[in-house]
Amino acid sequence: MTTLIPPKPKRQRKNPTLTTSTPSNGIAPSIVCQFRNAKDGTLLGPSVSLPADTGREGLELLVNNLRGTAEDPVPFSFHIKLPSAQGEEETTPEEGLRLTISKSIQQDLLTHPKHSQKLSTEDVFVIDCEPEAVFRVREITRCSSSLDGHASPILCASFSPTGQYLATGSGDNTCRLWNLSSETPSHTLSGHTNWVLCVEWDGLERFVATGSMDNTVRLWDPKTGKPSSEGGGLKGHTKWITSLSWEPIHLNSSNPRLASSSKDSTVRIWNPRSRKLEFSLGGHTASVNQVRWGGEGVIFTASSDRTVKLWDGKDGKLIRTLSEHAHWVNTLALNTDFILRTGPFDQHGKIPVSDEQAKELSLKRYQTFTSTTPEQLISGSDDHTLFLWPALRDSSGQPPSNPKKPVARLTGHQKQVNHVAWSPDGRFIASAGFDNAVKLWDGRTGKFIASLRGHVAAVYRVSWSSDSRMLVSASKDSTLKLWDLKTFKIRVDLPGHNDEVYCVDFVADKIASGGRDKKVKIWRH
Repeated sequence: MTTLIPPKPKRQRKNPTLTTSTPSNGIAPSIVCQFRNAKDGTLLGPSVSLPADTGREGLELLVNNLRGTAEDPVPFSFHIKLPSAQGEEETTPEEGLRLTISKSIQQDLLTHPKHSQKLSTEDVFVIDCEPEAVFRVREITRCSSSLDGHASPILCASFSPTGQYLATGSGDNTCRLWNLSSETPSHTLSGHTNWVLCVEWDGLERFVATGSMDNTVRLWDPKTGKPSSEGGGLKGHTKWITSLSWEPIHLNSSNPRLASSSKDSTVRIWNPRSRKLEFSLGGHTASVNQVRWGGEGVIFTASSDRTVKLWDGKDGKLIRTLSEHAHWVNTLALNTDFILRTGPFDQHGKIPVSDEQAKELSLKRYQTFTSTTPEQLISGSDDHTLFLWPALRDSSGQPPSNPKKPVARLTGHQKQVNHVAWSPDGRFIASAGFDNAVKLWDGRTGKFIASLRGHVAAVYRVSWSSDSRMLVSASKDSTLKLWDLKTFKIRVDLPGHNDEVYCVDFVADKIASGGRDKKVKIWRH
């Protein structure tokens, strides 16, 4: 007796479009794909026909063949821009934006219950390809050390450019240095008479600078833990120091200057060797909350007077004022932050033997990055928004036609924006807010990608891994969370702190965090 094929379900008989994209014989359908460079929109060859269940490895192999890099293959990420579905809100991550291909087109799109109606096998699938870092940072899974020493909450933390040391500033008026090879204390930097609010390393690890509520900036020798010279701190500010930023190594390798911002509405530029003030930037009318020294020699400042200002780093002249924000501007980030911070030190671990070589290596890294992606600024504010600002010059060296007009206004946060950080490759922007959310944005256009939800209290800080594949966030809810940037879900939950986590930093395959419980925690694979 022959076996009868059962009839189709009633719902599927009424709506033929609900049929699965996989034929009954189990063989995946063929689809036509057009691969495209995500940066400039150029096509990577002719359209090709391939099975819909081709995995990411197969797509990578194909793209490397099309680019002529099959012998030295480059890892890629792939995404498809989906058409807008009628009636959908623009704030949904998938609408009119990107669908990341993490498994295959068949699994992620054609048979996915949420996306299966948006494209069919009759369409040409335009796949945007973006090269990823050739190295991979190992996933963080556990706390390897819980370090005691600070007597008050830890307010700031920063890895050194090589990743060998960590500096933490605290409400106990000290900064502590930690050796990350042994995960043990190295030095205690004592001298401030009030809370240490910010700490920054120079690009060659010769100095660590600290800023305090005692209105002074201090410079330390990290090898000895002693002040870099006698005479106390750098004095001149009349209120708290809010932020510090060093001149990039590719601009000045022998004696990089230091910029300090303060609640006294000024920014001061110091010469660390002579310990003298070079000049002061005095155009703001309220607290300057953040200072950034860019790779083009421009100093960027964000203030509670609702403006962002750009200054010439050579003589301190005001270049322009950006005044789109409606409330205090809390945070700034440059897409070159990672390159500027690490200077000549890349994943190969080569140590420069002279200042000239350090300058040469730093300049090469900076120019390689900015040859395709010009240096760009983003600002975040208490007005719940972020603004993406035009680059000083495009890739051809031309200035923008309207430099005061933002490229994009990034809306979606329901409360103040605390912190913003660009991924090292410049592809993504992450922002943290008092609305308990981390939001992800496109690094070139500012378009919304996704909300990363999981924290149950305000998110204070975010930090990227050096390969741009992982993002960690620190929150008032006492946890850190490592996010999966393909699914936009929590990849690893990192509980362990007993109270609010104020600061977090990511280097190599280690994360350091500190907060109200006075403990420095090191997390690793």
